[in-house]
Amino acid sequence: MLEVPRIDREEALGWLMGKDLLTIATYADKIRRKLHPENLVTFVVDRNVNYTNICESRCSFCAFYRDSDACDAYVLSSDQIYEKIAELVASGGSQLLMQGGLNPALEIDFFEELFRGIKERFPMLQNHSLSPAEVVCIAANSGLTLDETLLRLKSAGLDSIPGGGAEILVDEVRNSISPKKIGWRQWREVMLKAAALGMPTTATMMFGSLEKPEDIIEHLFRVRELQDDGGSFTAFIPWTYQPGNTVLGGATATGVDYLKVLALSRIVLDNIPNLQASWVTQGAKMAQTALFFGANDLGGTMLEENVVAAAGCSFRMSQDEMIKLIQGAGFKAAQRNTAYTILREFGIEH
Repeated sequence: MLEVPRIDREEALGWLMGKDLLTIATYADKIRRKLHPENLVTFVVDRNVNYTNICESRCSFCAFYRDSDACDAYVLSSDQIYEKIAELVASGGSQLLMQGGLNPALEIDFFEELFRGIKERFPMLQNHSLSPAEVVCIAANSGLTLDETLLRLKSAGLDSIPGGGAEILVDEVRNSISPKKIGWRQWREVMLKAAALGMPTTATMMFGSLEKPEDIIEHLFRVRELQDDGGSFTAFIPWTYQPGNTVLGGATATGVDYLKVLALSRIVLDNIPNLQASWVTQGAKMAQTALFFGANDLGGTMLEENVVAAAGCSFRMSQDEMIKLIQGAGFKAAQRNTAYTILREFGIEH
């Protein structure tokens, strides 16, 4: 087995800038095989319900947000959300990923009532919702501390917190692309407080906008150090900026860039068990390739997704397509839940 000692920032930057793609891939794939020797690639059946598109953050890289007075601004009703969840459960789903804009009109009572209603109607479903920025927004709207907000949300039925809104965890970059959004220290604070309450979390990275290679490295190490300090990250999910219909514009990162950062993530993040490939932004074939660059998970089938789609990136995949994609790469497919417990396995078809 090829052993990779824990590398530091300088070494990681050297790998990103100097080593060729296939060398990094070889190391990342060896690490994946060591962590996941059972030859399984996992996925979850989920739905991304965007409860509002009203957002005061107005990030320049986002094509989804609307001002409150826009003709297509919305806040979904509880009944509309329940209807979407019922469709998810009927299709065998186990995870609800509910995220929305930073809406100044929504206080904690809205979420408590909604989450209690979801638990009463769909007790089998994992409520994996609200990014750290949303949690901070809810706390501010409601005049509460972060501790009070997280405890009340958990008591109402929030099970785990996704790592959205991380972008790049370097404030110089954040101030350029999302100056109204929380800084990296607040993102970290929410995640550590959630972990202290026993809530699983995930971490993400959106790269390819205005950051430098050094910023990508800093992001990875801040995630690793947060996990060392008591974080509860079950997975890391990097994806590339999608410039379509955004104020920021520009071009997206190349497939080579994506695979190199993905593989380096597997090498640096030695304390996070799962690495997820983003078929939603990269497409099915690139996600399949990513399984040989350190990834062991393809995320959710996403019965619905609106945020990335607003930027003109609208890949779709059914559960059967997901299974065939995994099997076509020579792996056994396995449906999991949010906690990465295996629910069903699908052998390799010959």
